[in-house]
Amino acid sequence: MAQSVPEAVERLLTDDPVAAHLATCADGRPHAAPVWFRYEPADGDERPTIEVTTTGRKLANIRENPRVALSVQESDAGHPEWTVTVRGTATVVEDPDENERANRRINRRYGADPDDWSDNTLVRIAVGSTSHRTY
Repeated sequence: MAQSVPEAVERLLTDDPVAAHLATCADGRPHAAPVWFRYEPADGDERPTIEVTTTGRKLANIRENPRVALSVQESDAGHPEWTVTVRGTATVVEDPDENERANRRINRRYGADPDDWSDNTLVRIAVGSTSHRTY
């Protein structure tokens, strides 16, 4: 059975395109970096997923340890309006066609050129748990 994500959290993750911080871990140390993302609700028995495209240290860390967290926040002049934290398991997707399609979906969400960051690699995060708070 798919993991349930509250509708309020799904709205926060799909409304305004805000950046997230992806937390990975390597050598027992955390690494957090900003990313653009796209949330995909559960489909049938599948878990909801989050797509990011990335490269460098984040990608290397995920290859070593697929357990990740994603922190998303909307704020006004530094004052938080809401926060969402997602924990999950990441899978690196090596298929070039899937990478291209996901990159275009994410770029479209943020109003960027569809081909920007086309050298990045797709990572799909199977949502394990979420928490959120509105202020």
